[in-house]
Amino acid sequence: MERQERFLIGNKGIKIMRFVYLLLLPTFILLAGCATQPVNPTASKEPGPDGTITYYVPVDSSEPGARIQVNGEFMGVTPMTLKIFADRDGTFHNFGSYDFIIRAYPPGEGRKSMSKVYHTGALMAQEDRVPEKIFFQFQP
Repeated sequence: MERQERFLIGNKGIKIMRFVYLLLLPTFILLAGCATQPVNPTASKEPGPDGTITYYVPVDSSEPGARIQVNGEFMGVTPMTLKIFADRDGTFHNFGSYDFIIRAYPPGEGRKSMSKVYHTGALMAQEDRVPEKIFFQFQP
């Protein structure tokens, strides 16, 4: 008789656990779809072309005065803030190029430039996130 009581209590426990599991399962499924992307502090509410938003990214270098080019166009000298139009999820937008290329030319003659390449996700390719800051470390 004692064994039957334990078994009966065990079945009730299993039924209660099954009830709790079935009750909480939809909650877990709902919460699993609510994962949020980390917020990029450089993002603004300022709208850009093609449904993008504006990101203001500080650009600096180990030697102030480095010339900065973006996709072949001169933008300014370091330290500076670069205005980037990107997707709302924080990734680079494809404006017709597979890459977003930032090149820094150190002050002085005959020194090598440095580049940072970010992928725009064209045709299901890799898509990079907009960085919070960009820094170029030049060799002396």
